[in-house]
Amino acid sequence: MTGFKDQLWNLPNTLSIIRIAVSPVLIFLLLSPDEARSVISAALFVSVCLTDWLDGYLARKMGDVTVIGKFLDPLADKILIMTALIMLIPPGRIPAWMVALIVAREIAVTGLRAVAVRSGVVISASRLGKAKTVLQMCAVTPLLLHYPFFGIDFHAIGAVIIWIALFVTLLSGGEYFAGFFKGEAAR
Repeated sequence: MTGFKDQLWNLPNTLSIIRIAVSPVLIFLLLSPDEARSVISAALFVSVCLTDWLDGYLARKMGDVTVIGKFLDPLADKILIMTALIMLIPPGRIPAWMVALIVAREIAVTGLRAVAVRSGVVISASRLGKAKTVLQMCAVTPLLLHYPFFGIDFHAIGAVIIWIALFVTLLSGGEYFAGFFKGEAAR
């Protein structure tokens, strides 16, 4: 049986840990988000978001799917996205109420999963849940860029996508709760 350290430090899990480690860097960059820092933070965000796909692919391809990885991967996504969203509030790039709803959904679903596990039920990520993550990443990126580049209003693009992401975020949260209370959570 592999030990905790062996499970933790495989390549897919290391990629998840890198996503978590980038969050403080985003905080620093977004404390004074001028044009240069906005471009750097968006490029960094996109780069580590790509590791979300890569770590899952590698874990399956290498047969290195671990319990810790199943925990770290969604945690890394939440920490990275929530950090970016929260840091976009002070410069006025996203309304605080919208971030509060997204964060509340994430906490509620995470709590639901904890309750489900204690009941012996595993709640896997649904298609809507995966779409939610992708939409949030797609909304955060242009909101990080914010400034117009090449004649493109990145803030306006991000503002439209975040509304769609908010809708899917709340819808997927409702789906998880409905499935759990209907007893359909274990698949």
